[in-house]
Amino acid sequence: MKNHRVTSRWISLRLVLAVCVLAAPSLAVKLSQADAQSYLEHVKFLASDALEGRGAGTPGLDLAADYIAKQFKAAGLEPAGDNGSFFQAFTVITGARMGGDNHFVTRGGAQGEHGLKAGEDYIPLNFSSDAAASGPLVFAGYGVSASEFDYDDYTHFDVKDKIVVVLRYEPEDLGKEQGFGRRQRRTFHAHLITKAINARNRGAKAVIVVNGKLDGDEKDALLKFGGVAGPDDAGIVMVQVTNAVAAKWFEAAGKSLEAVQTEIDQQKAPVSFAFPESLSVSLEVDIEREQATVRNVLGYLPGASKEYVIIGAHYDHLGLGDQSSLSPSEIGKPHHGADDNASGTAGVIELARLFAARRDALDRGVLFMAFAGEEIGLLGSSQWVKEPTRRLEDAKAMLNMDMIGRIKDSKFYVGGVGTGSTFKNLLEETTKDSGFQVDYSVSGYSASDHTSFVGKQIPVLFFFSGLHGDYHKPSDTWDKINAKDAARLLDLVGETAARLVAASELPQFVKVEGAEHGDAHRSGSGGGGYGPYFGSIPDFAQVETGVKFADVRAGSPADKAGLRAGDILIRFGESPIKNLYDFTYALRAAKIGDIVPVTVLRDGEEVTAPVTLEQRR
Repeated sequence: MKNHRVTSRWISLRLVLAVCVLAAPSLAVKLSQADAQSYLEHVKFLASDALEGRGAGTPGLDLAADYIAKQFKAAGLEPAGDNGSFFQAFTVITGARMGGDNHFVTRGGAQGEHGLKAGEDYIPLNFSSDAAASGPLVFAGYGVSASEFDYDDYTHFDVKDKIVVVLRYEPEDLGKEQGFGRRQRRTFHAHLITKAINARNRGAKAVIVVNGKLDGDEKDALLKFGGVAGPDDAGIVMVQVTNAVAAKWFEAAGKSLEAVQTEIDQQKAPVSFAFPESLSVSLEVDIEREQATVRNVLGYLPGASKEYVIIGAHYDHLGLGDQSSLSPSEIGKPHHGADDNASGTAGVIELARLFAARRDALDRGVLFMAFAGEEIGLLGSSQWVKEPTRRLEDAKAMLNMDMIGRIKDSKFYVGGVGTGSTFKNLLEETTKDSGFQVDYSVSGYSASDHTSFVGKQIPVLFFFSGLHGDYHKPSDTWDKINAKDAARLLDLVGETAARLVAASELPQFVKVEGAEHGDAHRSGSGGGGYGPYFGSIPDFAQVETGVKFADVRAGSPADKAGLRAGDILIRFGESPIKNLYDFTYALRAAKIGDIVPVTVLRDGEEVTAPVTLEQRR
């Protein structure tokens, strides 16, 4: 009996010890320190003149992708893309160019039938529909409908099936009470896409824009094709003509272009009218949409289980500059993007090397991802979560680094802390002796690639060192990178990832309530920061028409109305929604407290729900 009792006690003790071992938290692997010089060499290459800013569809972006894949292979990562490669290819629209069949003919007036020259007398706008339009001309002032300022150029003025002529900008001092001014900070009503949507929603066939009054030595110049922000297709034909062309139309109506504009500005009241019936125009706009194949770059380190943690960054930038350039006079020069985001990409490469050295000690796998298409709408990350190359349900956390190279005064920002149940404690542990001052945000939403993962209920952390004066300019160059502190931050990111790889308690996804519209990076919330609060997060992946929701914020008006991730918004009140610009326009035109019937496509069926708009938080 004694031996039996001893044996039983020994068996019980072994069971207790086994349970304790299973319950005890795993120890994270200890990584070597990041190498600041190695890190900087990666930034130097990615931000070099030879890569010309890594724009979508350019040879420079392809060179960058090949370089990243080479580094992944050298570190010993397994290919994690399509067909046994390091790449996941997908197609994006990179822009537009004028085709050879653009025509503009005016009829009536002093000149009779007269053809205009593209690029000299007129220019199509890059977001114009590729279509033809003809009909009588009407003048609709600035083409502005601004109920908040008690001003509407379309009051009692029917433009259905007409060609609408509008002035650029908006009436002088339209938003003066809110600190706006005509040639300084304008309201969104001055945007050309706003004018296009307003006219389209009123049934106009086309919009013709005129510069109108010129200041000082300002010339009556046509816009550069491709230089105006907007969707791929605004759903209406839109061109710009010179003042000289439009002046003849006003003369045919017995009016002066300058006098009419002065009257509107002085009276703060619309002066809309129809041109003589004998005056008409025929337009044919030929625009070719440019497409390119770009590639995400993916490498994998397997662990003891099929679960994995993602470490990612985007590697594309603005190329030679586009509408997103904050130095318009330098469009045509390489926008090097050393901080945005060669800095984050170099961090992914360096962490891949450090984790690969400890591959035999990994409890979970690590997926290293370099995304293309971020600068044109988070397209690379959207593509991957739509068509993941590994089981999405095995992804337990995503760590994103976007602009980590310009740390100043040992300060950096971490977003997404509220999206994972264990993140706050985890970060407090990893940062307590780091020497950094850390600013946290619970929100997992901003215009960077982690947002795509939040929509799939994957906890995210977003590391960011702050904006600076070189952001989206050619002057964002490698020599301004703080490699020493970036390497220190990589040590912290690496430790955070290593703890997640080894954690016995995985972070559970938390849907963060409320909205944070002032995230430290670029805002990614649907509808922008002006107007009432709706609460959807747009999925930037291209859909045929409408706006797809990547997610809906908990407790938001959209959430309360029963709208869901995956819904495609096609109508907001009376306004058709074809793209994100339409949605922004419709939301800005609404008021806090409005109950708006919203129609979405859900599994191919139309669903309509009333949404009560709220004050932004």
